[in-house]
This record gives sequence, C-alpha cells and structure tokens, in this order.
Amino acid sequence: MKEIRTVNVNRYVMPLREGGSLPAIAEADDGFLYVIKFRGAGQGVKALIAEVIGAEIARSIGLKVPELVFANLDEGFGRTEPDEEIQELLHASTGMNVGLHYLSGAITYDAAVTQIDVHTASEIVWMDAFLMNVDRTARNTNMLIWHRELWLIDHGACLYFHHAWDNWRDAITKPFVQVKDHVLLQHATKLSEVDAAMKVRLTPDFFKSICDAIPDQLLSRYELELSPDEIRNVYVTFLEERLQQSEIFLNHAKSQHELLV
Repeated sequence: MKEIRTVNVNRYVMPLREGGSLPAIAEADDGFLYVIKFRGAGQGVKALIAEVIGAEIARSIGLKVPELVFANLDEGFGRTEPDEEIQELLHASTGMNVGLHYLSGAITYDAAVTQIDVHTASEIVWMDAFLMNVDRTARNTNMLIWHRELWLIDHGACLYFHHAWDNWRDAITKPFVQVKDHVLLQHATKLSEVDAAMKVRLTPDFFKSICDAIPDQLLSRYELELSPDEIRNVYVTFLEERLQQSEIFLNHAKSQHELLV
C-alpha cells in the first residue's frame, strides 16, 4: 500500500452542501484542491475512517479513486468565515481530517448514458457488499466520470457497524441486504469470479497496512475504552473474517441480481 500523504489546508474555497456532512473544496499547501471531509461533521471521525478503508481497498483492487490525504486544519483556520454553521464545523475539526483530490470538471455517473463493463460492475458491487456501503444507489451513485473514466468517491457510509460498536462481531456474518438498491447490481454478472480473485488479492497483511496507516489522532476520538491499536485490531479482524465468510454476502447479492434479470 502506498503511503498516505499529509497536507495542511490553507484556503477554504467553497462548501459542498450534501446532506448533513458539509464537505468542502479547499486548497492545501501542495497547491492542489481537495474535497475535505471534516471530523466535526455529523457522522464524526468514523465516517473518515470508513473513507480511508473504503478508498484504499477500492484502489487496491484496481478501481479508480481520487488520491486520499490526511488534511490538517490549523486552529485559526476559518476564523474569518462569515457563515456561522461552517465556522462551527471548522472549529470542531481543528487538527486532522481527510481529503480527496478534487476532480475538476467531473460529471456524475448516469447509468442511462455510460455503460460499465460487467467485470468492473461486479467488482464494485462485491466491494460494496463486503464493506456494507449503503451509498451507491441510483439516487446517489457516488461515482463520477472524469476524462472518460469511472471514478469512485465518498466511502464514508461503509462499515456502518462501527456506529453500534458493541455488535461489531454480529455484522461479520450478515448479508448486505441493501445491495438490492445498488445502481450496478443488474450488470454484476461476474460476482463469483470476482469473489475468488478478491480472496487471493486481499490479504491479512494488506488489511493491517490500511489500518496501521490510520493516525492515532483520529482513532483517539472514538470515545471508547479502547486504545488506537485495539480499535485497529477490530477493523482488521472484521475485514479478515468477513472475507473468509464472503459466501454469505455473495450469495445474497447473486440472488438479488437474479431478481432483476
């Protein structure tokens, strides 16, 4: 896994008013624009952890994801912001956040306009069922077309088990029932082939490398009686064991696909 860079945010450009998370386009000290996901937003730091894990797993299996960075906000950042809601958000997000390289000029994926090959569609459906990503529907695809290529964005809704932390082990063996609403399910005809490939590609060492890359500064805000390393171990165990028992979510996804064809 490639090391995740850390940048300092030095200019707030504009908010992206999407739901309650209020991400923003901002410029960092490397001169690039990023979509910043703030830890002070509604879902808090857990959405940022899901973003890191989801984006890096997608990238590892060959899907296109904007570069992800850790983005530091100085304590005085946003002090001159006239919008009180945004100023409060920035104040609550002092320190480390997560950013994704801004794909300027990208357009939202439209299934009626752009056709995706069945193997890619199957990889995306499999990954979203594995990570329990509820946010890849026709209403909100979280996919963009940029330079005529498909890019995946916004994985903050993955791994929703961590919002009810006490039951995380139960989630390992649950099918992903929301797969029925997946925008690409109808085209996912290669799920079994993808599953076999993923069990070779996604190794325990790889899962550990992703979780090891998550800074203590984010994990220490979980407000749990667990150390950052103990929290990392939960994620690694969840990913390892859910992959080992992938037939549970795989078979459910295949049955839902058959209902559409």
